Amino acid sequence: MTKQIHVGRVPVGGGAPIAVQSMTNTDTRDATATLRQIGALADAGCDIVRCAVPDLEAAHALGEICEKSPIPVVADIHFDYRLALESMAAGVHKVRINPGNIGSDDRVRAVVNEAARRGVPIRIGVNSGSVEKEILARFGGPTPEAMVESALYHVSLLNKFDFDDICISIKSSSVPYTMRAYQLMHEKTDYPLHLGVTEAGTEYMGTVKSAAGIGGLLALGIGDTIRVSLTDDPVKEIYAAKAILKAVGLNDDGINVVSCPTCGRTRIDLIGIAKEVEQRCLAIHGKKLKVAVMGCVVNGPGEAREADLGIAGGDGVGLIFRKGEIIKKVPQTELVDALMAEIAAYEP
Repeated sequence: MTKQIHVGRVPVGGGAPIAVQSMTNTDTRDATATLRQIGALADAGCDIVRCAVPDLEAAHALGEICEKSPIPVVADIHFDYRLALESMAAGVHKVRINPGNIGSDDRVRAVVNEAARRGVPIRIGVNSGSVEKEILARFGGPTPEAMVESALYHVSLLNKFDFDDICISIKSSSVPYTMRAYQLMHEKTDYPLHLGVTEAGTEYMGTVKSAAGIGGLLALGIGDTIRVSLTDDPVKEIYAAKAILKAVGLNDDGINVVSCPTCGRTRIDLIGIAKEVEQRCLAIHGKKLKVAVMGCVVNGPGEAREADLGIAGGDGVGLIFRKGEIIKKVPQTELVDALMAEIAAYEP
């Protein structure tokens, strides 16, 4: 089991539930816009949010952001140690920084002392593009071994000043490299691990890569917090992350929608219905239900008997069933609304 850190009120590692993260893509200096996006992320189920801090104006804006944010805020710092100090003064709950990139021991010590004083953990974030030249030369490129070596180097710089409140990420755009790097780090240390595939891509390919990499690691028992990186609205990162957690059996909150792939027996618009049901169920939290959307009445109720509620399609109509038992027959045009009403009224 890994060590546990606390990002504000959210525990990470040490057996705590997997925390879901995202990063705002607004201008952090615009506190109003950033808070609006953080609110949308929190509503979708985000546990921790990261904000870029490119300059002192952004660091100062974090004061209002941290005060009003419904979830803990992480400051993303590159190179300038003063931005880390200002961000912590503004009230951030974690700092993402690579200590080897901020200069002398005095600068590292200043950041470490302030983080220790305020109880702010530090995430070391290494990716394939940030590995030091000397390490690249030694390993022949940004291999998994090279990324782990780089991360451990940065850890040693913090340990040098007796700081151990650390989380580590070691991401690559290659899924196999990412998985191997995290497996190696899991073997070498007990720090909590922040999982992700960097530069994963657009919603489609980024979700596929993240599901393979993040989901594969979680299935192996590796990882304590995750971020799905998508070139898209950050809220979609949360939906993808939640789906990955459901797929590997680590989150049963909300509605788990299963559906058949359709076949020649299907006589309703099952694809459209399944998509609509899934979309409408995204906003439902606090209800743990399995909902099945099946294409025909021949196999539907039987195949989805384990579902709490479901649809089995007919010829322009559909059956709604509960625990495998048919409870009503509904025209196709009313099917989704009728199912959603049953979900809303469902009591175990």
